[in-house]
Amino acid sequence: MTRGVCRLAPSPTGAQHLGNARTFLIAYWSARSQDARLILRIEDIDSPRVKPWATQQAITDLRWLGMDWDGEPIIQTERSSLYDEARQKLLDDNRIYPCTCTRRDIEAAASAPHESPASGWAPDAPVYPGTCSTWQNGEPLPTGKPFCFRYRMNAHPNKFTDLVHGEVTCDPLTDIGDFPITRKAEHAEDCLAAYQLAVVIDDIDAGVTEVVRGDDLILSTFRQLQLYESLGQTPPAYAHVPLVTGTDGRRLAKRHGDTRLSHFRDQGMPPETIVQWAAESSGLMATKSLDGLTMHQMHRQMIEQFDWDRIQRLPTIVESFNETE
Repeated sequence: MTRGVCRLAPSPTGAQHLGNARTFLIAYWSARSQDARLILRIEDIDSPRVKPWATQQAITDLRWLGMDWDGEPIIQTERSSLYDEARQKLLDDNRIYPCTCTRRDIEAAASAPHESPASGWAPDAPVYPGTCSTWQNGEPLPTGKPFCFRYRMNAHPNKFTDLVHGEVTCDPLTDIGDFPITRKAEHAEDCLAAYQLAVVIDDIDAGVTEVVRGDDLILSTFRQLQLYESLGQTPPAYAHVPLVTGTDGRRLAKRHGDTRLSHFRDQGMPPETIVQWAAESSGLMATKSLDGLTMHQMHRQMIEQFDWDRIQRLPTIVESFNETE
């Protein structure tokens, strides 16, 4: 039987907080429960937003919570040649086209408010109106203004089975639309890979079989499934875990107080407190079931008893971590 591959993929655009910690812990427990290989990938492709200190702090945070992984960290910004190769294949197959539209152009072209997908997941970006989509491979690329490469969305696949939420459906054409796979530049060779392309290529290259992430990214899965199909690859299983939010229903941010893992560590909080909270708040473990256990014992028990069917489907609401105690 082929061994599975899972991954932890922090983004060093800021400090890791409680919500990140819970998602990473769930991913860790799932991976170790199936004896999968677990890789660490630093998703630093969004270079303008990357903080120079955040990569090492993320690694410190993960280790503080008792997590480990197999092999050395994979760094996205060291893998541009792989992304360029995939972009060229998509271009040769006429699956992408150059787009000079700005976000303002896209919003102005929307003739009516966009409705939520049938699944109930709110749109995560304006739906592209197709302004530049008439371009065909072999025509000249734009000159004189920046452009990105945008993927031509298909009507299918329009559903997938999530390990947490079950069957998720949407209309990819009307609910998502064509999406960028690169950042903008004035020359094709300078169009650096964007998130959607980079994560798919990284997962394909590593042979990832299970992706665990927050459910704010559930619509991104439809984009990535299409990329897998166009590249002739089999997609992994997906598990989108509910977010940790403030009392206003929005995901954790500075407005909800200091929920950074580094803050709790500096304040002397035992990491076991956060591990136990993650197990209980996610629905994986009954309240107080881990009381008195060491970090190693907690992880061993979570790995032995891990079950996707126990994960709750609703967000966990906290204003500050003290309120969960």
